[in-house]
Amino acid sequence: MLLISYDISDDKVRTRFSKFLRKYGRRTQFSVYEIENSERVLYNIMLQIDAEFEKQFWPADSVLIVPISGPNEDKIVRYGYAKNEELDFIFV
Repeated sequence: MLLISYDISDDKVRTRFSKFLRKYGRRTQFSVYEIENSERVLYNIMLQIDAEFEKQFWPADSVLIVPISGPNEDKIVRYGYAKNEELDFIFV
């Protein structure tokens, strides 16, 4: 899993970046996405950030990609909405 957090000052760039990340995972907070990853997914995300977004970032903008895997992924504690999203529902 990847956690991607961003702080982008330009509204248009921030909106485009958010829509871009939405293709890969789900939003857990306003500027944080949780993405089920593979090496290929990570590579594609980084490639597109480098090619399309990085040149539009201001010096104070930041994007943080945090890989979480193996036993650490099982130690994630969720509360509230994040906890409920992990549940499987079956509607009949």
